[in-house]
Amino acid sequence: MGLLKEVLLLPAAPVRGTAWVLRQVVAEAERQYYDPQVVQKELRELARQLDDGEIDEAEFDRREDELLDRLAVARGTAPQGPAAQGPTP
Repeated sequence: MGLLKEVLLLPAAPVRGTAWVLRQVVAEAERQYYDPQVVQKELRELARQLDDGEIDEAEFDRREDELLDRLAVARGTAPQGPAAQGPTP
């Protein structure tokens, strides 16, 4: 029965393979996005931009909050519950 199933599903193999590749790409992108070393490097770059006058304080605060949220997720210390959702529109 297993061989028959594989033969019948053979035409779907490219779709299954593509889905697997997409899952792998998404997993790697998330790993890099939440990598603490990458986030810390981006925080240092952001501080440099503020010091050099390339961005203003409001832009710095907004982007810093985003990076700190990513860092919290990476470390498993992200806030839980409704307050973590932010204000509702």
